[in-house]
Amino acid sequence: MAQPSRIPPVAALRGVRLSLGGDPLFAGVDLPLQPGQRVALVGRNGAGKSTLMRILSGAVEADEGEVFRQPGVAIRWLPQEPDLSGFATAHAYAAQSLDEASIYRADAELDAWDVPHDLDPAKASGGQARRIALARAFAEDPDVLLLDEPTNHLDVEAIEQLEARLKSFRGAILVVSHDRRFLENVSTAVAWLRQGVVRLLDKGYRDFDAWAETIEEAEERNLEKLETQLKAEERWMARGVTARRRRNMGRVRKLQDMRAERRARKVALSDAAAGASLSAGDAPQSSRLVIEAKGLNKSFETASGPLPIVKDFNLRVMRGDRIGIVGANGAGKTTLLRLLLGLIEPDSGSLRLAQNLELAFLDQMRARLDPNQTLWDALTPIGGDHIMVRGQSRHVAAYAKDFLFGSSQLRQPVGRLSGGERNRLALAIALARPSNLLVLDEPTNDLDIETLDLLEDMLAEYDGTLLLVSHDRAFLDGVVTSLLTPQGQGRWLETAGGYADYLAQRPDPAPSQTAAAASKAATPSPARPRAQAKLSYKDQRRLDELEKLMPAHQADIARLEAELADPQLFSSDPKGFETRAAKLDALREALDGFETEWLELEERRDALTQG
Repeated sequence: MAQPSRIPPVAALRGVRLSLGGDPLFAGVDLPLQPGQRVALVGRNGAGKSTLMRILSGAVEADEGEVFRQPGVAIRWLPQEPDLSGFATAHAYAAQSLDEASIYRADAELDAWDVPHDLDPAKASGGQARRIALARAFAEDPDVLLLDEPTNHLDVEAIEQLEARLKSFRGAILVVSHDRRFLENVSTAVAWLRQGVVRLLDKGYRDFDAWAETIEEAEERNLEKLETQLKAEERWMARGVTARRRRNMGRVRKLQDMRAERRARKVALSDAAAGASLSAGDAPQSSRLVIEAKGLNKSFETASGPLPIVKDFNLRVMRGDRIGIVGANGAGKTTLLRLLLGLIEPDSGSLRLAQNLELAFLDQMRARLDPNQTLWDALTPIGGDHIMVRGQSRHVAAYAKDFLFGSSQLRQPVGRLSGGERNRLALAIALARPSNLLVLDEPTNDLDIETLDLLEDMLAEYDGTLLLVSHDRAFLDGVVTSLLTPQGQGRWLETAGGYADYLAQRPDPAPSQTAAAASKAATPSPARPRAQAKLSYKDQRRLDELEKLMPAHQADIARLEAELADPQLFSSDPKGFETRAAKLDALREALDGFETEWLELEERRDALTQG
């Protein structure tokens, strides 16, 4: 890790301790913020990230320790749910702390965030409310920005605008966010809040997982030597970076296979369409066809005339496809989704849905949750203490634990849950419902990073078809096989892969992209069939070897972990315990090397295939 800077901080926490009626939330937090530094504050849900920000802002007083601020330093805290009540207009809110000579900054910021000055905050959408709050934060020209989930309700365009603003900000920034791509793009340092203390990494979030993994593995080795009973729950409570990385290997491989299959199918469909009639290929595909849209059109009447939302839209969704929908707020994502589900009628065109579709739908507003129900009742609508999850009976407490709910919360009213907890509950209900078509509208709102990883794991195991609306670029990259994006005037573009693949394929790149990226993303001319390049014989043979070595090592690791979990082993055979522990370390290290090598070879093969 790089040595910390010696530049004096503009603000800092020193030895901060805080208890909230029980065990200490913070056991002695040290956190300096230096000019020009953009620190990502990460940690499990409930670790106290938002509380730490409140202490820095002065909204909460710590039990012990020092909150240092350089004289004259202005700190602006943007909470996760800004309160815009009591203000008649967006201008009144954005300018509330400014003197007469500085009010122009509020107007300039509202213009920059595309918010009408006279907009009534009470009538603002979630995205507009977030833009108003950001306008106020930047208009105050602070020395320190504290941002708690600033990307909530923002579309991708606004998130990228926020990234640019933060990169040019001259002061210090502390940011909490579930948006991993956002943290990767803006952060220059990471503060890991864990077990009541903060560990500092003097690198951006891109390096966090590897760094955290080394810390966890060292702690696991010490734990194995001291305790003998290492359980999966303890690794998850630690944070689970190592376990997540190993899960990700299978998930990445499965997603690559699915994307390759969808690309091949699109090529085959294109070739068929260029030759005989469409009906020629319908019969063998009919049992696998989930949705077929032909020539869909939908417009809404406005004061200035018809507004096209969908125009001449064609799409085939086959069983197992995972299709993401992304675009600016107001572009018509939810309208397109409802059209594809047959919930609203198109102005023209045809829609065919598979028979016997079983739909599970997570709507953006989570409107189906009853605030007066308990979690137990919400999960078991027909009563009892078990729930059927994809054909298997699960005890409600065990299933709730999968979504990070403790048994003590099961009798708690839904109305008392936080935003992230309500989202987790809605996901638990949606994923338990028998379905072969899962529709998720903004499922990542208010979720922490660990829960997002859990959700990606669950979706990787889902064997039905997925339609997903999301602004989370990293989540899209980890889940979908193709992407639908609006191109204006009701036109939608389908691209294979996730959001990163879309950036490389879109025909009209953003002006901020480099010339090389713009050239790469230019509209391709119709491609002629060509032979695909392959790995060399040596690389392919090594890849085949790795695909045998990794499962074998995973099995050996699982066996040794089970043996070391025996509470009698250390006392009855201390030498055997030490031998097994050393072998387990060696196996884990070897497996990490195999996984890294496998990923490199897979990336090389993918580059050759698409090159």
